[in-house]
Amino acid sequence: METLNLNDGKIVLLSAKGVKGGKVQLTFVQQVETGKAPTSLVGLLNASDPRFSQSKPRYAWLAAQPEDIKAQFGFDVSDLQEGQILEVGMHNPTISGRELNIQITESTEGDEWQVANFDRAAKRAGKDGDYIMHNGMYIYQRATVVLGEPKHTLLEATGRQEAGNNAIKEALS
Repeated sequence: METLNLNDGKIVLLSAKGVKGGKVQLTFVQQVETGKAPTSLVGLLNASDPRFSQSKPRYAWLAAQPEDIKAQFGFDVSDLQEGQILEVGMHNPTISGRELNIQITESTEGDEWQVANFDRAAKRAGKDGDYIMHNGMYIYQRATVVLGEPKHTLLEATGRQEAGNNAIKEALS
């Protein structure tokens, strides 16, 4: 697949994967700009350097019916078997002339998988950094594909917890 240029903020429909129940999981990616300004001194003093940008590629997945994918996006996935992947690479797909975007929603209430896997799902300061907390609770993020402009819901970071602290994991065991 060609190299993706996500710097323009546009969305890409990367792939389609056959999943259970005859459905197809679509994978989208977009460089999401949440409007948050840098908060660290290093970030502030490097604000014009794109490597210090607060935006990053975000992925979102959604399951759909093969016939509806063909009707909306114009490609056929009806022959995809469970686990089989079709690389799509469709830049800036639209539905009924409306742009698609990835919307980020932060919450302190994770779904069942997020809570059970908080060590991988909770928001962190970098890949292996401290957990970012909101009022003493872990922050979980959900990425969804929406029609039109996204309305991000971002929680204010009110503290951090060291990544080595396994209190919640021990409590869930």
